[in-house]
Amino acid sequence: MRQQTPIERITAPVNKFIHQEHTSGMVLFISVVIAIIWVNSPLQHFYHELWNNKFSLSFAGHSLDHTLHLWINDGLMAIFFFVIGLELKREFIAGELSSIKKASLPMVAALGGMLVPALIYFLINKGQASEHGWGIPMATDIAFALALLSIAGKHIPASVKVFLSALAVADDLGAVLVIALFYSSHIALALLTIGVWLLVILLIGNKMGIRSVVFYLVIGFAVWVTFLLSGIHATIAGVLVAFTIPARTRINEKSYADSLRGLLLEFEKAIPNNSTLTTPEQHDTIEQIKKLSTDAETPLQKIEFMLHPWVAFVVMPLFALANADTIIGPNFFSSLINPVSLGVTAGLLVGKFTGVLTATWFMVKFGAQLPSKSTWKQMAGVALLAGVGFTMSLFISGLAFSQPEMVDQAKYGILLASLLSGILGVMVLRKA
Repeated sequence: MRQQTPIERITAPVNKFIHQEHTSGMVLFISVVIAIIWVNSPLQHFYHELWNNKFSLSFAGHSLDHTLHLWINDGLMAIFFFVIGLELKREFIAGELSSIKKASLPMVAALGGMLVPALIYFLINKGQASEHGWGIPMATDIAFALALLSIAGKHIPASVKVFLSALAVADDLGAVLVIALFYSSHIALALLTIGVWLLVILLIGNKMGIRSVVFYLVIGFAVWVTFLLSGIHATIAGVLVAFTIPARTRINEKSYADSLRGLLLEFEKAIPNNSTLTTPEQHDTIEQIKKLSTDAETPLQKIEFMLHPWVAFVVMPLFALANADTIIGPNFFSSLINPVSLGVTAGLLVGKFTGVLTATWFMVKFGAQLPSKSTWKQMAGVALLAGVGFTMSLFISGLAFSQPEMVDQAKYGILLASLLSGILGVMVLRKA
């Protein structure tokens, strides 16, 4: 049996923590708490100084000169959306959205959970300068929602977790479309054309069988730059590039298993040299196994597996640290009495619950089946958890408003609604 090295024994608990599903939500929550404590402390000025530091990037005569805060929101969050794109493509090919039968219930539930909150916000803010923020309460934070679902208890059927995951993924797709269509600035057609041609190159590379991760990441970075300079929000580039990544293997499962058995026999037959080094024959066999294993995996899953920990434990916590700067003073609750905060709170807390549950009931009424072994009480709990809209809602609020006061009002509503939705959702699921 293989023995662990000293460094592996040290890092094993960290690796175990990272690969547990609910831990990313825990880290995100801790980041939010740190940001709120920091911005309400005597060190508040250090917080603002940190995120207002400027960094520049020049490209083909164009210069990007942004604060660290904007680099996180426009740069690192493009990686977040890239991983969302990979997840969407995987789900459409072989996951919970891969057929009409599988996708109909969570997608219609997600649609209800987007339209009703947007309508509630719009009605509260109709005719006001804040009307444009209707997209803020439409999204669900999948990391927080799944973390809270795991806290709710082990008695919840796996099918309920799959339903919430599929709903949140479909929700993300809707949010991406909303950002692309309604929250992009004026468009520079020349730069956008270059970006589109770069996407075409990626698609051609996919069709020609290019599987190099470097090829897709380097050209994908160029797509991000051109989209950022063109006025289309750069995060959209992340999703579009993700859809160009190959999602098929070079060999099928049976061929892989048969070839691997043959190579293992060759390795066993090779004469050992009783040394810490392998023989040339053994080394050649190991290299063949490596190539065979590379052919048996898809670039899409390889990149997603590689980037997921970075997104969960670096990108999203940094985004939370830079954007959850909510001042909590003695007048906090009175500061919630404004159209933006009320619209966001009502949209996420009431709209999400009503929209998801009503759309689910509608689909079941017309022949769809609830997730296996689930109950309507559990569906109610999931509908409440869908109101935890932290990451995407904060992101859209930064796109919807240019006035800092309205952005702050949206943050108040997002934090309050997400907190209440999470608590109520866990309570309902525990009682269910």
